[in-house]
Amino acid sequence: MRKLFAMVVMGLLALTAVPAISADLPQYPPPEVPPVDYGLGGSFYLRGTVDLNMMWSKNADYNCGCTVDITDMAHGYSFGAGIGYETGGGFRTDATLDVITNNGLSDGTYTMDMRTTLGLLNVYYDFGLDGMGGSAAGGWGAYVGAGLGGAYNQTSVSGPVATPDGNTFAPAGALMAGVTYDMGNVVTDIGYRMVYMPQIT
Repeated sequence: MRKLFAMVVMGLLALTAVPAISADLPQYPPPEVPPVDYGLGGSFYLRGTVDLNMMWSKNADYNCGCTVDITDMAHGYSFGAGIGYETGGGFRTDATLDVITNNGLSDGTYTMDMRTTLGLLNVYYDFGLDGMGGSAAGGWGAYVGAGLGGAYNQTSVSGPVATPDGNTFAPAGALMAGVTYDMGNVVTDIGYRMVYMPQIT
């Protein structure tokens, strides 16, 4: 009799517990998770440059029709500024304006000093170095690039015979490569730029 009474009590408890469990565990729809964009957006940037440079020419043509070989390389410095846009996917482009001073280009008799205003439109590709960031992701990176534009050259020549100063325009092209360190709002850049002009004067 006691066993039968215990079984009836347990059955009643089980029947009363089912609604309580149902009330405590309501069925909710699965949550909506917004999509996550892990890409890096593009942005504009400003740049400033200070450079040391060297200038070399294969030969010099004089008005007399004479051609002489250049023996001494010129050297100097430059400074400039630019504005650009970085896509965030590795590519970036900018427009730069530099003032370049070179002194000492010589054929052994005449020596030329030159001041150049160089304007270029450039495109680059940035990439990270061994997983250390780069390409707008921070850390170490590297880049390669090329540019096209023009130069305004102001030249003065000294030698045994006095020659007039010259002012000329010339087309120009450039190839660039370098290493960068991205600190967020500021990127440092140590690089090499080769500028080609088919003729100076």
